[in-house]
Amino acid sequence: MRGRHTELFSMYKRASSKDHLNVFDREEIPGEPLSDEWKDIGNPSWKRPLPHILVATLSSFLFGYHLGVVNDTLESISLDLGFNGSTMAEGLVVSTCLGGAFIGSIFSGWISDGLGRRRAFQLCALPMIIGASMSATTSGLGGMLLGRFFVGTGMGLGPPVAALYVSEVSPAFVRGTYGSFTQIATCLGLMTALLIGIPAKNVLGWWRVCFWVSAIPATLLAFLMEFSTESPHWLFKRGRIAQTEEQLERLFGASHVKSAMAEMSKSDRGDEVDVVKFSELLHGRHFRVVFIGSVLFAFQQLSGINAVFYFSSTVFRSAGVPSDIGNICIGIVNISGSVVAMILMDRLGRKLLLVWSFLGMAMAMGFQVIAASDILSGSQNLYLSVGGIMMFVLSFSLGAGPVPSLLLSEIFPSRIRAKAMAFCMAVHWVINFFVGLLFLRMLELIGPQILYTIFATFCLMAVVFVKRNVVETKGKSLQEIEIALIPAV
Repeated sequence: MRGRHTELFSMYKRASSKDHLNVFDREEIPGEPLSDEWKDIGNPSWKRPLPHILVATLSSFLFGYHLGVVNDTLESISLDLGFNGSTMAEGLVVSTCLGGAFIGSIFSGWISDGLGRRRAFQLCALPMIIGASMSATTSGLGGMLLGRFFVGTGMGLGPPVAALYVSEVSPAFVRGTYGSFTQIATCLGLMTALLIGIPAKNVLGWWRVCFWVSAIPATLLAFLMEFSTESPHWLFKRGRIAQTEEQLERLFGASHVKSAMAEMSKSDRGDEVDVVKFSELLHGRHFRVVFIGSVLFAFQQLSGINAVFYFSSTVFRSAGVPSDIGNICIGIVNISGSVVAMILMDRLGRKLLLVWSFLGMAMAMGFQVIAASDILSGSQNLYLSVGGIMMFVLSFSLGAGPVPSLLLSEIFPSRIRAKAMAFCMAVHWVINFFVGLLFLRMLELIGPQILYTIFATFCLMAVVFVKRNVVETKGKSLQEIEIALIPAV
């Protein structure tokens, strides 16, 4: 199989080099201007891939929705299902979803590589539909937990596949903008869940409606993916050259097919496409990029973002602000920051946004430390704490939220991209789980000042790590990034 696959690529390279005067097959000299032919071709249309990307971001919308669906409904659920007052049972309703997400993220790489990105999205939608239906119709805690676990597997599968798909079907000059769509969709999903959940406290059984609603976008995702394009990079890895060209024409237009095919051929180094051993991610020439990806996701969670979300309702109530209004304010700030990040991603670059995002989060945690001390009066401390939360969420949404998943899908070479994303997302879910599990306990043991100082320290460590290890990927093709980062064998 290796021989046939390599031969196919070699034949295409020879054919394309004749048509393109060796523009793409030769080694480019740093700083050398691109050929006139390339300049004449220009950038492909940004409109063609947009509908496919919007369909893919439905998985991110569902991810955000299911994170927030139990926020306002948990009390009603516990009353209806007979476990009111049991903090353990309530915690299980929330955390079972995270356990399912961990399982889904582990297998996401093998599923998206084996079945393709489109089928992976459809497979992601299926447990979400089943799980939401089970949760909406259950009469006991067991059915709710099983439904939440099913939903979690879809949540774990969706985000890494969405990051892969968006990066692989987007033109390089707008890949950062489109990469931000997944974060915006997550925020919109979270906001939608919070808004739909508001009547749950007053309307009997409304929480069941909240779960039924989530089945609608999941069904749309499964249906619309049938008409969406497959990732050309996945087809190319499988040696399906004719289909690759067909999908590239669909995405970028006929005039860009040959240049895109020749560009993809540049990163072919005779790798075996089917078998990627887990050990390859942990040592050898791929270790550096997998290490960068894992550490970025680790810092994203160790910054304390989820702890801030967990604790925000208490802070708002202390300030006399209803938790519903406080949560909506946080959602608006999160969406606003994500939209700004979308605009800046392809202008300022990923690295700069990450650095300033983590710096802003460190400063916001500093405000929390001051607010937890006796330096200021009680009302001043309260306002500083609320302002610190808002600043933290805004800073997170400008970089640390949307950038890592996009950046990782860019820096991972085609051969290991899906499985490396799965590995890094598994790291994300493990740390997310432990931060949520231990936050309140640590708050009791060491107090808010020390705990928020630890979070601020992790943010500053992230700044140093990004400056030393992250490369800028703005405007570069996936093949250029791969050749720059991965040493040839």
